[in-house]
Amino acid sequence: MLMTLLLYLVLGAFAGVAAGLFGIGGGLLIVPVLIFTFAAQGFPVEVLTHMAVATSLATILVTSISSVRAHHKRGAVSWSLFRPLAVGILFGAVLGVNTAVLLPGPTLQLIFGVFALLVALQMGFNLQPPQSPAAPGTKELAGAGGVIGWASSIFGIGGGTLSVPYMTWRRQEMRVAVATSAACGLPIALMGTLTNVWLGWEQEALPEWTIGYVYLPAFLGIIISSAPCAKLGARWAHNLPQPVLKKCFAVFLLLVGLRFLFSNL
Repeated sequence: MLMTLLLYLVLGAFAGVAAGLFGIGGGLLIVPVLIFTFAAQGFPVEVLTHMAVATSLATILVTSISSVRAHHKRGAVSWSLFRPLAVGILFGAVLGVNTAVLLPGPTLQLIFGVFALLVALQMGFNLQPPQSPAAPGTKELAGAGGVIGWASSIFGIGGGTLSVPYMTWRRQEMRVAVATSAACGLPIALMGTLTNVWLGWEQEALPEWTIGYVYLPAFLGIIISSAPCAKLGARWAHNLPQPVLKKCFAVFLLLVGLRFLFSNL
């Protein structure tokens, strides 16, 4: 157990640094590594992917609080955007977890692999949507929030990979988009975690030390080390060559995506 906890501390450190460097949140790193780790620990294949997604969302619930506070102090969060987005996110996250639970573990890995490949392409080639001619209305924001919450809770991410491009496309400056996206990570993680706990509460295939689908040793190890390392990553972001780092992370996601695709086809 001690070695396992040490592994999760290291994972949390890497996830925190990645979040600080790239502003994408650690879920894209946490989920695949947890899947590989849980498989190595011999956890049942039918639940290990759902455990990885649920545990990632639980860690985001903790780490997003400090992120939101930091952005709010700088006055960067647009709460007028956040409120309708959050309404959609809450419903979308519940639907997303229910969708994920209905999928077999290998199918969920296959879907995650496709998503990782798409993000790798976006990061590797720095693809950005052009701005639309008008700002979004309340109904559109609620609908977009539903889609973002649904997809994010399936993939175990905080939503920044989806919400930042959406908001920049809808004529929001990047500083506001990133800060508001960080705020959106909180309702995604909250509702996603609660739903995963509820749906996994009486799942007989789960190993010890779980609350629903959330695996506590991984959750504790990651949250202990990810927050301070996120600050370190943010500091490094100003001193290290971002384009090179992004391409390196894109290669990592490309390998993860191909691994999931070829192992589950």
